[in-house]
Amino acid sequence: MFARDFEGKTKEQVISMLQEFQNNSKIAMILGVDEEGGKVCRVSINSNLSKYKFKSPQELYKEGGFERIYADTIEKSKLLTSLGINMNLAPVADVSENKSDYIYERTFGKDAKETSKYIQTVVTAMKSENIACTLKHFPGYGNNKDSHTDVTIDNRQIDELEKSDFLPFKTGIEAGAQSILVSHNIVNAIDSHFPASLSIKVHSLLREKFEFEGLIITDDLAMNATKKFANVEELAIMAVEAGNDLIITSDFIKQREAIINAVKSNRIDEQIINRAVIRILAYKYYIIPGLL
Repeated sequence: MFARDFEGKTKEQVISMLQEFQNNSKIAMILGVDEEGGKVCRVSINSNLSKYKFKSPQELYKEGGFERIYADTIEKSKLLTSLGINMNLAPVADVSENKSDYIYERTFGKDAKETSKYIQTVVTAMKSENIACTLKHFPGYGNNKDSHTDVTIDNRQIDELEKSDFLPFKTGIEAGAQSILVSHNIVNAIDSHFPASLSIKVHSLLREKFEFEGLIITDDLAMNATKKFANVEELAIMAVEAGNDLIITSDFIKQREAIINAVKSNRIDEQIINRAVIRILAYKYYIIPGLL
């Protein structure tokens, strides 16, 4: 859900809208938003839904440290769940200390150790409110440019990623994060041929080295970083082949059809789909109480 989906609506209208979505699905749906606080807010910018727009992690920390961040996460989670939203695509686990970085404003703005503490705080708070969280943007955004607008190539060495960017994701997994969103950056140290979201090597890293058993999600495949890489149909097929369980997309109809056809033609093994479905159903059953 984007800000446009909530614009001008009252709380009652939003609740009714989301309940209608659920009523029209045979299996209960995951309904998610990006409510990070600060630069990226989809819900709290509507004054009918929230008295104020949620603040960024950096602002909150300046006001009251990790206690303030914990309290804010509880408040945010209560608001979202009261509307019928059961997944927040947050927190941002990227490490950035440089104000000139594209991603800086959305991060905790400190080193990997402090960012890891932030991630642990937010994940713990969200779990206590029975709302699913999503760590993003694996394997770490770094100082790369905006993948919404162009292809991004990360030339950092693997040891730098291991000593810094990987740490908040490891902490988040240990804290019980249920899903991870993968970026569209081409990370040369892991896979120089494919964006992370379409890379089998990146997904294998999460499953094998990080021992992550939750849902892996693409960033929006409609971004220019991927659109310049392949057509919309091929992108969807590649995303499934890479190991994503969920695809975020603005080209749903075309890409859904492409995946179905790829299964029918045996390009995609149906077992890949089945494994993803089992993870999704387990996620709904165990992570979001009462959803199934």
